[in-house]
Amino acid sequence: MHQIIPVVSIYDIEPWHLPELSGELCRGDTEQWFFFVPRQEREARGGRPTRTTSSGYWKATGSPSHVYSSDNKVIGLKKSMVFYEGKAPVGKKTKWKMNEYRVIQHVTDHSSGDDTPKLRNEFTLCRVYVVCGSFRAFDRRPMEAMPEEAQSGHNMAEVEGPIEFNEYTGSSSWGCLY
Repeated sequence: MHQIIPVVSIYDIEPWHLPELSGELCRGDTEQWFFFVPRQEREARGGRPTRTTSSGYWKATGSPSHVYSSDNKVIGLKKSMVFYEGKAPVGKKTKWKMNEYRVIQHVTDHSSGDDTPKLRNEFTLCRVYVVCGSFRAFDRRPMEAMPEEAQSGHNMAEVEGPIEFNEYTGSSSWGCLY
């Protein structure tokens, strides 16, 4: 399992270092990385998890939403976050995003027969990715349905000079590199 999705406390690590910690079978992916994150002690006692690194913090955006099974039952909770450089509340927004997924387990009360949803907290599944100007692989139409220039998102004849990369913002001068 660790070869595909490793267990990593990602909230202590800068997001641009996470791709190198991804499972060895997924390291070639340049668009998204998955991690199982163990519950923090603070969170286990009922507190909020600490989502700060030495250079910034993960900030929740929007409201948590439900995750549904194929038969339309609620099976989880999804929370979206953005990484900001600096200290709150004046941090600078970066292109690093995360979806945090938690499993909901349905527990049946044998005395009343009620089915009560309970949030499981042992692990969280986190999908970390970089927002770029083009569609990510899972959002794209099949390549054969698109013109050749649109497949890469760039006209190669227009690309000049070396590709520059800013490790702190996750942006590059060309493409969607992390």
